[in-house]
This record gives sequence, structure tokens and C-alpha cells, in this order.
Amino acid sequence: MIQRLTGSLVFQTEALVLRAERQRLIASNIANADTPGYVSRDFNFASALRDATSGRNAGSGDAARPRRAPELRYATPSQTNLDGNTVDMDRERAAFADNAVKYESTLRFINGSVRTMLDAMKSHNQG
Repeated sequence: MIQRLTGSLVFQTEALVLRAERQRLIASNIANADTPGYVSRDFNFASALRDATSGRNAGSGDAARPRRAPELRYATPSQTNLDGNTVDMDRERAAFADNAVKYESTLRFINGSVRTMLDAMKSHNQG
């Protein structure tokens, strides 16, 4: 019974952790926009989430399994730079804003799910 209640939360928690990691990575790219030779990095969110949640079920005892870091890839530069820096600020700003909105929506989903579970556990007399 508890597995059905927490299964969705496990998935959303993994998504939230990956969103936070991606936000940190994009912020690092932005911070290094003027660093000569810096190569912009990112990861495929869908693939990383699939890897993080595959075989991990709530209550199955593998929650303590160490989390594998997402596979980072180099961004393809949209234009060449004399200093070798591959950060495209327009792309990074758009990715940062998009990821921030998705992070917030995942957080709201988790909060709503917890609130719904707590309401369902209350007795009718406590209402």
C-alpha cells in the first residue's frame, strides 16, 4: 500500500534532484562565459531521469543505492570563438529559465501530492 503512495513521490524527487543539478550546471556555464577555453556542458534530462528511476521502486530496499551522476556532454558551439569558449549566452539563458520553471512546477507537484496524502489520512472528525 505504501509503495503506491510513495511511488510518484520517488519519481518526482529524482526529477527535482536532477533539475537542481542541471540548474547548477547551467549557472556554471553562464558564470564562465568570459573564461577563455571554457567548454559549455549539459546533460540529457530525460535520459538522466530514466537512468535514475530505472529499477528503483519505493520501499524495495534500494533507496540507499548511490545516485549515479548524469552523463555530461559538451555543447556544440553555434559560432566559433577566438578564445575557444563555447558558451552561447542566449542558449544558456533560455535553458536556465526553462529549467527554473520546470523545477518550480515539480516542486509544486510534490507539495500538492503530499498535501493530498495528508488530507486523505485525516479522519472526517478532524476536518
